[in-house]
Amino acid sequence: MLKPEDLGEGEKERWRALRVASTAPRNPFMEPEFTDAVARVRPRTRVAVVYEGREPVGFLPHERGRLGQGHALAYGVSDSQGAVLGPGLGLNAADVLRACSLSSFAFDNLEAEQELFVPHASAEYASYVIDVEKGYGTYESVLRAQSPKFLKTTLAKERRLGRQVGDLRFVFDERDPAALRTLMAWKSAQYRRTGRRDRFAQDWITRLVEQLASRTRGPDCSGTLSVLYAGGQPVAAHFGLRSTTVLACWFPAYDPEYAKYSPGLVLHLRMAEAAAAEGIGLLDLGRGAAEYKDSLRTGELPVYEGAWTRPGAGAALHWLSREPARRAHHFVRNRPRLAAAAAQALKGVGRLRRS
Repeated sequence: MLKPEDLGEGEKERWRALRVASTAPRNPFMEPEFTDAVARVRPRTRVAVVYEGREPVGFLPHERGRLGQGHALAYGVSDSQGAVLGPGLGLNAADVLRACSLSSFAFDNLEAEQELFVPHASAEYASYVIDVEKGYGTYESVLRAQSPKFLKTTLAKERRLGRQVGDLRFVFDERDPAALRTLMAWKSAQYRRTGRRDRFAQDWITRLVEQLASRTRGPDCSGTLSVLYAGGQPVAAHFGLRSTTVLACWFPAYDPEYAKYSPGLVLHLRMAEAAAAEGIGLLDLGRGAAEYKDSLRTGELPVYEGAWTRPGAGAALHWLSREPARRAHHFVRNRPRLAAAAAQALKGVGRLRRS
């Protein structure tokens, strides 16, 4: 059991090699660089290392809470979670987590290849993806076939934005800290406007994003800020993580003043074009239904939510703190009328916050 800063470079290289050998998409949330960044703002971050003889063959990044409660790294924020294991180890979750002295282990975006923990999942969700493996031109052809009106309308709005607001400029990897602060301000306002919890009101999330943007530049985990400018001013932006093959879409937002031009949709099209040009084959839009995802996506990947627990006070504390809310949320999401009513209620909360 190690703190991430105590991992040697040889162990990190082994971690990366196991990810290369995996059949799962190489999501940057699963790389050691992301664990390092989380550890700088979450001091309870640990990595369990599994050895065969003197050879490291597995890694489980996680966070440890009271009474041995454990949860996936950056639980509630990370879009891909789980262990990084060599094939055919024959491990089971109970043995691994007992060795970690954990009474429970919760996850909410477990990737599909996680045989160790998938049997303990209580719900499966779709993470929507954009496939640009064959190039952006092929992706546009797919959109023309499945959403012809959407693509035509969005491209027309893009041209209108350029004519009426000013020349358009897109930067795939913007390094200006002011642009990141603008994005976080937009996103906080969006959370409040829609009645949702403002993630950037949590200091550790703000610091994590700032660190990833300024310090994390590995080939398979790099903080990436993309910005769409019109007339020299930012009108939409996104911050996420990229590897050599996957762009994990994380925090998109736009200036509501330009909403009639759908700058967020234009931004995503330009991100897909730039990612394809960089050799990235997949944009992962993350879990959760949204109208813009339905318009942009070409497919989906399963992710899982749930927890492993063992009898005791820690497991009881986990159940009381998470399960009632999780079950209520799942109940509502699976009933469209209730989900629509809940969305309207959240918007009402947002209006009260602004008044």
